[in-house]
Amino acid sequence: MAAQVQRMSRLMVKTLRDDPADAETLSHKLLVRAGYVRRNAAGIWSWLPLGMRVLENVARVVREEMDAIGAQEVLLPALLPKEPYEATGRWNEYGAELFRLQDRKGADYLLGPTHEEIFTLLVKDQCTSYKDLPVILYQIQTKYRDEARPRSGILRGREFQMKDSYSFDTTDEGLAESYRLHREAYIKIFQRLGLEHRIVSAVSGAMGGSASEEFLAPAPAGEDTFVYCPSCDYAANTEAVTFKAASPADASAHGPVEELDTPDTPTIETLAEHLGVPASATLKNLLVKVDGEIVAVGVPGNREVDLGKLTDHLAPAVVELVTAEDFEGRPDLVRGYVGPQGLEKVRYIADPRIAPGTAWITGANKPDTHAKNVVCGRDFQVDDHLDVVVVEDGDPCPSCGTGLKLDRAIEIGHIFQLGRKYADAFQLDVLGQNGKPVRVTMGSYGIGVSRAVAALAEQHADEQGLCWPREIAPADVHVVAAGKALQTELALDVAEQLGAAGVRVLVDDRAGVSPGVKFTDAELIGVPQILVAGRRSAEGVVELKDRRTGAREELPVAEAIARLLG
Repeated sequence: MAAQVQRMSRLMVKTLRDDPADAETLSHKLLVRAGYVRRNAAGIWSWLPLGMRVLENVARVVREEMDAIGAQEVLLPALLPKEPYEATGRWNEYGAELFRLQDRKGADYLLGPTHEEIFTLLVKDQCTSYKDLPVILYQIQTKYRDEARPRSGILRGREFQMKDSYSFDTTDEGLAESYRLHREAYIKIFQRLGLEHRIVSAVSGAMGGSASEEFLAPAPAGEDTFVYCPSCDYAANTEAVTFKAASPADASAHGPVEELDTPDTPTIETLAEHLGVPASATLKNLLVKVDGEIVAVGVPGNREVDLGKLTDHLAPAVVELVTAEDFEGRPDLVRGYVGPQGLEKVRYIADPRIAPGTAWITGANKPDTHAKNVVCGRDFQVDDHLDVVVVEDGDPCPSCGTGLKLDRAIEIGHIFQLGRKYADAFQLDVLGQNGKPVRVTMGSYGIGVSRAVAALAEQHADEQGLCWPREIAPADVHVVAAGKALQTELALDVAEQLGAAGVRVLVDDRAGVSPGVKFTDAELIGVPQILVAGRRSAEGVVELKDRRTGAREELPVAEAIARLLG
């Protein structure tokens, strides 16, 4: 079947020699410079013709693998009514990230960030019997989230393309099977796209549910940090890493609480230096507000509180840091000198390392004063032990004990076993085999389609520009006419022959553009194969170059065409 031959003389593309001033990540720089995308406003991007080809190729691969597991494509609206999201609590839980708007009659709507509620209502309307299930539905659609700091080009925007799919089963075993099908489909998708990826354990967060895994594409520009064990197959998002609780200690081994005069030591660093003790001997107490109520979080002084972990543990509650105003009227809260002993009406959360019987140096709840021999379980009680510390390089692997390694990555996919959270909210039941109602169980599965383009650009580039994998490249071959009429004629002839044989061709036939600019643009645009009609065109010889490896070869036209067709 013949394929399109796209002439650059007729293509809307404007390449840039310099990086955009606001670009920090490689993908942001190259996708703009090569003419794939253009910025309209913060976090809002236009996809130009070359970019649309890559985006559609990613979507095609996703569709093919979703269809292969029996999923059915639908398209739901992006403009959604408020009521379903109120029913699940997510109208408020999403907070400032949700785009809210009203129609002319004052009714509330939102721009969909994700569609669990709407898919649940669709299945409730369409499926009434166990015979209608299992079913997997999916869509590829634009999503909207009001990012506080959109950045990194299309990696973190206010609108983005996403494939979201949802499975509906009558049993937990059925859900597990739907989850397995998606997991295997995602592996095939990312392999076909040419994305190096890691599958890591994750937390469900505001999505709800139990089992959850992320698909991460390692890249320096990634905003996700994950850990992996060099000795076993353990890998997890840092927010999902949990460590074993420390063993209880003998409280009787410690003397009574003793107050210490510690002027001008409001930080762990100043305290440790003043007393000549390691920071690990101290107890750090961070004050936060959970749905407006002050909560203290205790961790060893040499560790930091991971607010993301804490927020996930306490979801759907809103977690905020305290401000200076929160200390007013609270004499029991002394800034810089807070200790868990004697706190009044304050919930105390502690890291599992703060085990019963362990003794600490911590604030004495008095200005310029700390206390030592403050023993957990004797001098203060812990309301909840939660793993909330920032994971560090070298922390023991929860599986085998080897020191963990940290790496950066881009989240490209996420799969959840939601269970019955949304089915319960909307009473999604079907008639079972015994004639009684059966509550449906759900899974939710997402792939960032536009984000995958950015991840590919991060992983497949060099100093000259992009190096797309063939599966998603905007063309298979970039034919370059070096400039003279004979060379242009040969380039167009070769392009037509390739196109007639089903090869996707981009041919640079621009007049008045120097060969050097054409070669630079070909490297920047990143099509897998570059064919140059150059100095030996009169002899019927062209140069064939592999964009990724840089390998070059001069071949007769017929042999070059045969090589590309092969």
